[in-house]
Amino acid sequence: MAKSQTSAGTVDVDSVTYEWHLQREPHLSDDEGWRGMTISVLRQDAKRAALVEFPPPKRLLKGLPRGRLQLDDATISRCVRAALSAGWEPMSRGKPVVVMVDAEGN
Repeated sequence: MAKSQTSAGTVDVDSVTYEWHLQREPHLSDDEGWRGMTISVLRQDAKRAALVEFPPPKRLLKGLPRGRLQLDDATISRCVRAALSAGWEPMSRGKPVVVMVDAEGN
């Protein structure tokens, strides 16, 4: 059976459940050029989200057509750990924290 493409879900990291969803797909910005995809991550029963931004895919920079997004639990788990190590405090209040990661989510 083929894997279906998902744009939202949950992932467990260190026995804590986080909800995530695709916030923005890679796109061409008028003033910044190509921007990568962004996912929103929120700990269940928490108030503060993290916006995890990926770099633009190299295929877009080379002028190739867009490909399908590949988001799996391992990538999302690495994104959550990267956001936590960058200082994201899910239980605090305030604006979402923006975290830049590499193509693998680290």
